[in-house]
Amino acid sequence: MTSQDVDRPGPVGTSRRSKITPEREREFFDAVLHQIRVHGYDAVTMEGIAAGTRCSKSTLYRQWGSKPRFVAAALRSSGQARLARIDTGTLAGDLREVARRAGEWSPEDTTLLQALGHAVTRDAELAQALREALVDPELAALALILRRGAERGEVDPGDPALEYVPAQIFGVLRGRPLLEGRNADADYLTRFVEAAVLPALGLR
Repeated sequence: MTSQDVDRPGPVGTSRRSKITPEREREFFDAVLHQIRVHGYDAVTMEGIAAGTRCSKSTLYRQWGSKPRFVAAALRSSGQARLARIDTGTLAGDLREVARRAGEWSPEDTTLLQALGHAVTRDAELAQALREALVDPELAALALILRRGAERGEVDPGDPALEYVPAQIFGVLRGRPLLEGRNADADYLTRFVEAAVLPALGLR
């Protein structure tokens, strides 16, 4: 146990929690997500994470209460819009950049999704945290890209194909591993966008 993980008494009538620095918290979160990717959710234990991060399991339980809450906190902490700030000046260019970036991080995300698998169907908080971390930020960023393209006049804002662009891109990210046993990497996604997404929007 490190000095950062020492339990400290709180005020009378309140539960005691461990004083954990943001850096130490990040270490815990990275450790549990890594272990889930490697071993699967059910095989990961609070005891194992505590041993791997050199702290007491009571520190983890005092801070998060349970394994599902701990994992949910780790997922929420990792939420970031990796498609944010894409702005090449054209909608076609933005969608090609979406394909490149999404292809770079899809193997890691796909592994995590598969590892969490059945667990998210049993725990609503875990399912919501997964969506907040891996889905909602990217959908919001992609919606902004599409809206900006419509505002520039590159595509008709009433074009029915716009509604299905997120399903096309994120669907192939999730679908290729199942159908072909391979991740949708940057090359595959770029070719997919060129062959299916851009033509559907009348872009080149």
